[in-house]
Amino acid sequence: MTLKNLLVGVPAMLVCLVVQVAVVFWCVRYCARRSAPGPGDRVLLAAVRPLVASMLALMTANMLQIALWGWLFVLLGEFEDLYPAIYHSAVNFTSLGYGDVVMNQEWKLLGPLEAANGVLMMALSAAALTAILQNVIRSQADAIVAGRPRDREQGPAGRDHGH
Repeated sequence: MTLKNLLVGVPAMLVCLVVQVAVVFWCVRYCARRSAPGPGDRVLLAAVRPLVASMLALMTANMLQIALWGWLFVLLGEFEDLYPAIYHSAVNFTSLGYGDVVMNQEWKLLGPLEAANGVLMMALSAAALTAILQNVIRSQADAIVAGRPRDREQGPAGRDHGH
């Protein structure tokens, strides 16, 4: 039974990885194109917009993966309807682990596999959002530094080396 669970669970995990990586790459490219505020943009809006879009895209990718696992559970005959399968999948994927719905012995190992997969995919989401936030902070800091007037070159410790 363990091998059977692995033969079904590992490919599902790989599909989730492909979905997550594709969305992370899209988010990074999207944010790179929108790192600087356009003419007439408010600085805060320009900084927050890529974060919000990325968060929504990453959460959508996670929900899609939860639905894929739920659909797999229906295909395996563990659930008759998609809604309880998706609910069970969400509990597994987020590692919430209520335990109110338990799969049959034959496919029980898929729950921990999905939980491990979910933790990894959520970590990828968090890492992507962190990288995007770092880029926003760096862009804001660069804009602040670039906006300072420089009348004279400054040497170490701010001493004037007047030219």
